[in-house]
Amino acid sequence: MTTTPADPDQELRRILVVAHAGRAEARDVARDVVTSLLGHGLVVRMLEDEAKEVDLPSGALVETVTADAVGAEECELALVIGGDGTILRAGELIHGTRTPVLGLNLGHVGFLAEAESEEVDTVIERVVAREWTSEDRLTLEVSVFRDKELLETTWALNEASVEKAARSRMLEVVVEVDGRPVSRFGCDGIVCATPTGSTAYNFSAGGPVVWPEVEALLMVPISAHALFARPMVVAPSSTLAVEVLPRNEGAGVLWADGRRTVDLPPGARIEVRRGTVPLRLARLHTAPFTDRLVAKFGLSVEGWRGAAERRRRQQEAEVEP
Repeated sequence: MTTTPADPDQELRRILVVAHAGRAEARDVARDVVTSLLGHGLVVRMLEDEAKEVDLPSGALVETVTADAVGAEECELALVIGGDGTILRAGELIHGTRTPVLGLNLGHVGFLAEAESEEVDTVIERVVAREWTSEDRLTLEVSVFRDKELLETTWALNEASVEKAARSRMLEVVVEVDGRPVSRFGCDGIVCATPTGSTAYNFSAGGPVVWPEVEALLMVPISAHALFARPMVVAPSSTLAVEVLPRNEGAGVLWADGRRTVDLPPGARIEVRRGTVPLRLARLHTAPFTDRLVAKFGLSVEGWRGAAERRRRQQEAEVEP
């Protein structure tokens, strides 16, 4: 680790910078961001390989760490430069801490990001001035069993999906809520999602969009052959379970946020419940989720008269005796 000299009379403020170093644009933005943060007297921490890829200016001292020794709890903020995939990767690095994640979007949709690439200067100003708020996002804890033996545990911010491993075969499953069976069918998979993940894989699978303020768990079958295979929204205290029937000819696979995998043998049981530790997202804007939804998905709202109607009613109320 290379440590930046610090004035003992000043508060040591440390920012973890995570960048999509595989993209030239992200490397350029990361270089500018790191240089600016250092210029404002903040300490910057980066992963070793990313710091090399970014090719920082000579004399730019940053703390370099490995992925298994990030020390995120020592950082006041994780500033992420990339798309939602990079933000999810940053979530792995800070998982279990209360360090908030602030995303600077260089991807496509970027639902988890708080700012766009053209807002870099504003982001730096707000970070230096500590002008942000934070909100906790519900996470998932996932356990994989076989014959009552715990095989694996993992977690997810967006979703945990149980999917068939072979394209040529369906996955035979029984789905369960709070210890009671709901339905048995063949399918391509099952998505168990959080409200944060409702605009990700859950959305593509036909599940509902759930506002992040709502605490709930979602279960959405993928291409199910069944009379009842509807998306379900259950209480945050509920436990979702998917049992891969022993009669399956092939194995399945569990994906956590599309990043971490667990092989599922026939007879595996996957239990999904609310995580004990939420992930904290930093916010710079107070715009409601509805505005974010419209902007990110490019939804047409042409013809909306709500604002004009509200103004008209307010004006009428003001002139009433």
